[in-house]
Amino acid sequence: MRWLKNLVRLTLLVLVTIGIWHTIGQATEDLQAQGFELAQIRPGYLLAAGFCYLAGLLPCWWFWHRTLQAMGQRPTCRETLRAFYIGHLGKYVPGKALVVVLRTDLVRSPRVSTSVAATSVFVETLTMMGVGAFIAAALLGALFREHVWLIALALGLMIAAVAPTLPPVFRGLVRLVGVRRVDPDIDAALAGLDYRLMSFGWITVAAGWCLLGVSLWLVLHAIGAPVTFTPDHLALVTACVALAMVAGFLSLLPGGIGIREFVVMTLLAQPFGAGAAAVSAILLRLVWLLGEVILAGVLYVWRPPAEQIEVQEST
Repeated sequence: MRWLKNLVRLTLLVLVTIGIWHTIGQATEDLQAQGFELAQIRPGYLLAAGFCYLAGLLPCWWFWHRTLQAMGQRPTCRETLRAFYIGHLGKYVPGKALVVVLRTDLVRSPRVSTSVAATSVFVETLTMMGVGAFIAAALLGALFREHVWLIALALGLMIAAVAPTLPPVFRGLVRLVGVRRVDPDIDAALAGLDYRLMSFGWITVAAGWCLLGVSLWLVLHAIGAPVTFTPDHLALVTACVALAMVAGFLSLLPGGIGIREFVVMTLLAQPFGAGAAAVSAILLRLVWLLGEVILAGVLYVWRPPAEQIEVQEST
């Protein structure tokens, strides 16, 4: 069983590596097609954009940690933080199911049920997407009404993501897919999902989306785009990032590749020019991907004490 477990983990690592390599290659080709020179970049802003992106994901991690606790599990912050960021690399594999697999495998323990861990990932992910779509629709509707079809898209995505996270609906869906056959205690765990928890999630995750918007603002600064620290520009980049990520997620394409770039270029072309919009969309993907890979590598080595003991005993 130990060999089988290691083989599965090796296979997952290979799939993630292939997905990341493909994403980097595609982004590099797109940059070359734009005729963009690396010498034009101000690296300090890109570094800040990467840190801002990783910080913007922290509220989502905290909500996921709280969700596991509400469902009767007892993970440590270190365990969930490690699983959360490493699991993000699974989105670069087609279908995105690997995100659930990676997070569940890394966080499960005698204190965390496998089925509850997997269920909690869906709660956090759909909440993040629902909040993002709501922010995009609200900001576009209030300040950029000319993008009618994008506002309609954001509203549709919001309904698709938010509806399953309503506690009664989510409980019904879990029962419908037959999780109870695998875990007879799942109903007790689902009882912890209430509107108080979801309200906490909406407030917390909304703060994270604002930081992700600032990350795009910094990328625009890095390439010398005429972006300013004004409410209009901050609202635009936040709506842009939110809608791009949500649309990319629901497309089920690896990392939302192509979809995210299209949304960013559509919203940013008019205020900053088509060239700057295209380059910022591609650089944003590379900066975020590099940040995820570096942090995931650090956290993979930074094993929780319980896991270190398990590895020592197995060897």
